[in-house]
Parts: sequence; structure tokens; C-alpha cells
Amino acid sequence: MLPGIGPQEMVIIGILGVLLFGKRLPEVGRSLGKGIAEFRRSISGVEDELRSINRQVTSTANSATRPYTPANAAPAVTNDLSPDPAVPKFEPPTAAPSPRGETASDFDPQPYYD
Repeated sequence: MLPGIGPQEMVIIGILGVLLFGKRLPEVGRSLGKGIAEFRRSISGVEDELRSINRQVTSTANSATRPYTPANAAPAVTNDLSPDPAVPKFEPPTAAPSPRGETASDFDPQPYYD
């Protein structure tokens, strides 16, 4: 039953129901019962949906914790550092003489005044 409502309170509620609704009391009781049943069905639907989501999250979490084993594994990488005969060997450029024979020490920097 409802917590905090004793038999005396139930009798008073029944008398008030008869006084207020009279002949319509069975109709009001029926519609109240239908409303309660609909509410319970909707609560049950929400609970079922939450259970379904919980199962999906659990299965996703379980699949995420399993080690990854690829079906088509990539070939192993080798550290073959032997020179490739098709690639030309790098040779650093030789220093070419300056075209005018001037060096940086030949210039006397002058201050610039505006």
C-alpha cells in the first residue's frame, strides 16, 4: 500500500470520493486504473531501453579491452641500411672562387644617416 496512509485515512478518502464523484465513481476509478497501467508500461519501456544501452556499452567496453589481432598483418619492417645501387652517391659541392675576387673584409661598412 501507500506508506504513511492507514485504514482511517483510506476510509476518509473513500467517503470523499463518493461525495465528490457519486455515480461517476466507477468511471473515474477505471480511468485512474488505466492511467496507472499506462504509466507502468512507459516506465517498463524506459527500463528496457536502459538495459539495452547498458548491454551495448558493456559489449563495446569488452571488445575495446581485448587485444587487437589484425587479420591481414603488414609485413615486418627491416632495417636494411645497405646502399641502393640505383641511388647516386651524394658528393658535396666544391668551393668555387668568388667571381670578382672580393671578400667580406674588403668592404668598409659606413654608417647610414637618414
